[in-house]
Amino acid sequence: MTVKISRQELAARIAADIPEGSYVNLGIGAPTLVANYLPQDQEIILHTENGMLGMGPAPEPGRVDPDLINAGKQAVTAVAGAAYFQHADSFAMMRGGHLDVCVLGAFQVAENGDLANWSTGAPGAIPAIGGAMDLAIGAKSVYVMTDLLTKSGEPKLVAECEYPLTGVGCVTRVYTDHAIFDVAPEGFAVREVFGENTVAGLAELTGLALIDATNGREEGS
Repeated sequence: MTVKISRQELAARIAADIPEGSYVNLGIGAPTLVANYLPQDQEIILHTENGMLGMGPAPEPGRVDPDLINAGKQAVTAVAGAAYFQHADSFAMMRGGHLDVCVLGAFQVAENGDLANWSTGAPGAIPAIGGAMDLAIGAKSVYVMTDLLTKSGEPKLVAECEYPLTGVGCVTRVYTDHAIFDVAPEGFAVREVFGENTVAGLAELTGLALIDATNGREEGS
């Protein structure tokens, strides 16, 4: 029984939801995969906080330009017409509301849209905030790409975040390997399920009351 999709499949699903003409930032880690699945017949402009507008997908083997990297220090390409600029200008774009969509990873997302993705708060944990706070409050739509469960089986969708917050009430939609959830005023609304998952089954996994976005029916424990 299939209940999860791969990160590559999830990245492709996110890419399909990004509107044509959008200015988009892809966070460090799994979100960078989205760049490889953006439709070639549409203009979607990628921004990277270390100073480029017009980032392309990962380069083919043997065609790496060491001067072209994203914020995660991964090799990238530049599309025709790409622009380069300093960090101050890049963060002004992020904070000024000039990005339509950002895709971020997460440790936890709360029912009200709070996001925790930079530190678990554990002793000795290495914080990695980067530009996440700026993106979380500056982008018009904040998409989260994450596994539904941690390696130990704990849900990442929670009633209230236990970890230090990145942003308050900022998340628009959560893309997980089990299903896609919208952040609604009443809580998480299941927008789409993958494989054999059901709203009732997801409610059991997360321990949350979930809204079935197709019929408005609420299920949960």
